Amino acid sequence: MTTGAKTDREARRGTLYLLPVALGEAAPWPHFLPAQVQAIASGLRHFVVETARAARAHLKQIDYPHPLRETDIRELPADTARAGNAVLDALLAPALAGEDLGLMSDAGCPAVADPGALLVARAHALGIRVVPLVGPSSILLGLMGSGLNGQSFAFHGYLPVGEIERDAMLRALEDESRKLGRTQIFIETPYRNERMLEAMLKQLKPDTRLCVACELNTANETLHTRSVRDWRRTERPALAKRPALFLLLA
Repeated sequence: MTTGAKTDREARRGTLYLLPVALGEAAPWPHFLPAQVQAIASGLRHFVVETARAARAHLKQIDYPHPLRETDIRELPADTARAGNAVLDALLAPALAGEDLGLMSDAGCPAVADPGALLVARAHALGIRVVPLVGPSSILLGLMGSGLNGQSFAFHGYLPVGEIERDAMLRALEDESRKLGRTQIFIETPYRNERMLEAMLKQLKPDTRLCVACELNTANETLHTRSVRDWRRTERPALAKRPALFLLLA
């Protein structure tokens, strides 16, 4: 992140603000966004977003004061890696022209387990000031609430879909966790959550601690850490179609 006074090059450009959004059906905005973040978001007229529909819903949620039909909302390309600098530069055009710009994903923090990192990298290359703002991240919230090692951890995104590859990855992550004392964090497509939990209870060793964090920062939030042995004896939570995060520490 660029800090301190702007250079002459940066002074001719706007700022790219990284705007966290709600993780689900949250309470009114003070519950999940500081007032300063809401004020900055409300002052922007240009946004780059994961999907426009989700972005408009979020802006309504924080009482965005400007007409949405007059607000410049542009979507990131589906494959940002192949888009090339010309596409990224077009998205950053307002900031290059001196206007401030907001980046939002559909939920949580942009560029963290969500699209946006390449746009941020391009902003740095073009001398655009980048300012990340405070807000909910399911990865950090889950880690904070898990009671697992917060000094050494890794986020792995989605594990392989195929059962053989997935099970092998679970065992490999457990082995690495045991050797390094590292918390392993990953997610699954909501409709496969219950299959993932079933696989973990079959593949992981009884003493491995497992946290299941579901719908964090919403009224339906659940977060439990138990040994695999205890999970096997406990009634399992309903996870189907609910955003969930899995953390393990061997």
